[in-house]
Amino acid sequence: MDIHPILAALKKHKSAALLIVLQIALTLAIVANAFFIIGHSIGRMSRPTGLEEDGLIRVVQQWPATPGMDDAAAIEKFDAMQRADLETLRSLPDVEDAAASTSNPILSGYEAGDISLDSGRKGKFVRAAYYYGDERMRPVFGLHLIAGRDFYASEIRHGHGLPGSPVVIVSKPVADRLFPDGHALGQTVYQDGKPARIVGIVERLQTPKRADSDWAFNSVLEPLRVDDAWAGYVVRARPGRTAEAMREIHDALFALNPMRLMPEPYAGIHSFTEIRASGYFPDRGMALLMGAICIILLGVTAAGIVGLTSFWVLQRYRQIGVRRALGARKVDILRYFQIENFLIVAGGVIVGTALALGLNAWLMAQYEMTPLPVIYVASGALALLVLGQAAALVPALRASRVPPVVATRST
Repeated sequence: MDIHPILAALKKHKSAALLIVLQIALTLAIVANAFFIIGHSIGRMSRPTGLEEDGLIRVVQQWPATPGMDDAAAIEKFDAMQRADLETLRSLPDVEDAAASTSNPILSGYEAGDISLDSGRKGKFVRAAYYYGDERMRPVFGLHLIAGRDFYASEIRHGHGLPGSPVVIVSKPVADRLFPDGHALGQTVYQDGKPARIVGIVERLQTPKRADSDWAFNSVLEPLRVDDAWAGYVVRARPGRTAEAMREIHDALFALNPMRLMPEPYAGIHSFTEIRASGYFPDRGMALLMGAICIILLGVTAAGIVGLTSFWVLQRYRQIGVRRALGARKVDILRYFQIENFLIVAGGVIVGTALALGLNAWLMAQYEMTPLPVIYVASGALALLVLGQAAALVPALRASRVPPVVATRST
């Protein structure tokens, strides 16, 4: 079909066509970035932590203040209470095992530092999060040990949470970045200038940092039971007994020592399912919000296309009848309106692509977002092209069914 008559008709209705083009462009700019934010949020929520999450329980509590005690005495008291708690937890019927641990993936509140190949950090180094815990931390977490061994009980220190253990277990990304040749096991690395030997490597352990970063899986396990007013444990429940184990944990701990606090939301007894749901609540909310915005914008744009095409069908009723009387088939009338609509939508897509990239550049500057992948712009453009053709189909079909005689008699 010759598109010159279509272009000539569009020139006579420049204002209406331009408004639809701008509407489509704005929709594409917002929808493409919204798709990106949705995909980004879903990707972050679905990241594997490296833990065996089913049956994992987190316990965080606060001991009351110890007035009049010096630092050494307080450390010994806190450590004695921690060891008593752990013995109690391990004895519960619905608990497989328990370990001291300062943090979990997805939870905030963690320490991080640099792991280097030399004491002066002049050569290669990586950023990593520290997980402090005892010799049972790795198996209770359910981390996959791909090389080396767990900590020995004799290697566990206790005291304040500071890196500097003579042995460490690292995640594979840390091992690969420091030793690309794959020979990290047994090597010496440095934490804040203090040497440590790598005795084990786990496949994956996400850091407690929920936001994206280039070190999201750089983690180091330290054989240290932290003695502090705040104490943290991880508990592995027996299969299918998580809820029962949580009730047992609460009753047993308070029976052992009622002088403890578990202020929500920072403390308490929570399954990892609850931790994941709570930790990713903002991402889930953002994804739902962006999804709702996309649906509304696409609906409004489709309504605009339907309205404009229907208006033009009514305006050109006589012309359609003349064409039909001169031999135009129904499919020719249908094709005419579909091509006309495609040209309008394509114009909006071209302008919208530029707007989408510009909007992404602004979001990068304001909110440290990553560059918008072309796939999201292409997906948005394709969605609008399909939506435009679908929206124009009903009015175009109505135009194709105009009877020639009735059309030529209309005034």
